[in-house]
Amino acid sequence: MTTPSLRPRQIFPDISAVSWEHPADRAALQALRTVPGVDEVIRKVLALLGGERGVRLLFQGNAIRVGPSQFPKLWHLHTEVCTTFDWPAVPELYVSQTPFFNAGAYGIDQPFVVIHSAAIELLDDDELRVLLAHELGHVISGHALYRTIAAILALISLGALPMLAGLAVLPVRLAFLEWSRKAELSADRAGLLGGQDIVVAQRVDMKMAGGGRGPGFSGQLNVEAFMQQAHEYAAGGEGLDVVYKVLSTLALTHPMHTVRAAELQRWVSSGEYDRILRGEYVRRGGEARERPLREDMAAAGSYYAGEARELATQVADAAKRAAERAREAFRSAQKP
Repeated sequence: MTTPSLRPRQIFPDISAVSWEHPADRAALQALRTVPGVDEVIRKVLALLGGERGVRLLFQGNAIRVGPSQFPKLWHLHTEVCTTFDWPAVPELYVSQTPFFNAGAYGIDQPFVVIHSAAIELLDDDELRVLLAHELGHVISGHALYRTIAAILALISLGALPMLAGLAVLPVRLAFLEWSRKAELSADRAGLLGGQDIVVAQRVDMKMAGGGRGPGFSGQLNVEAFMQQAHEYAAGGEGLDVVYKVLSTLALTHPMHTVRAAELQRWVSSGEYDRILRGEYVRRGGEARERPLREDMAAAGSYYAGEARELATQVADAAKRAAERAREAFRSAQKP
């Protein structure tokens, strides 16, 4: 691990999670709660796991709990992030041995954070700070319970969950995954607020997409080129490519990495990030008054409408290009 940046960071006294939460996150969670069978699925999956204690024991028994004497630099970054968000209860932090880059916030009443060892190997300290702030964002937003269920439903075949027999599980699963993807957009914003450097935050997305540490990667990665790729992915697509984009995300718990980087850039461009840095944010306890849910639902409606318009535009453009190519081919065929 490298020496972390010594640049002072803004602290956000008493900040509420709604200050950074993506409106589609809250809207998707409300929609999830209305899907028939959700409560029963949650109850039965938690019973299978043995409740919060069962989930926690999985990591207590087979991971390293971080503290002053275990991964002390990582522990310092973790407590520093909690200070940035003025969060009094420092969640337990575990490092799990795995070659796959990931991290998560799990649990029910006392959420805890798990970082995969691959993340420590790939990220420098400033990037780890962003990752830890991302996971703390999940904790502060109360995502841990639903993320735990979403992860289980994504990883385990529905046929392997006999206690869910008789329930219409597929709609529940898709609703959990849709919310999970939108919750990641909220946590990405928390990650940026924790690190307070947009390039570092986007570098995390880039490294999640393609690695990025060690002799083979030194000087080989470029955030500007990655963002250009992100914009090309968002704007591109012909014919069935547009449909494939939608279908390829349905079973994912996270959005595509380029999509996340572009969405974070969009949030910064909106001015919301700078307003929070200036101290213009919702304080804990004032959520319903300062940012009522109906405003988030309206904002989420605009967000989803924008996605639908963008999809419709891409389909129309693709159809237009296909028609032009067909006409050109016909004209070419008519030439002697």
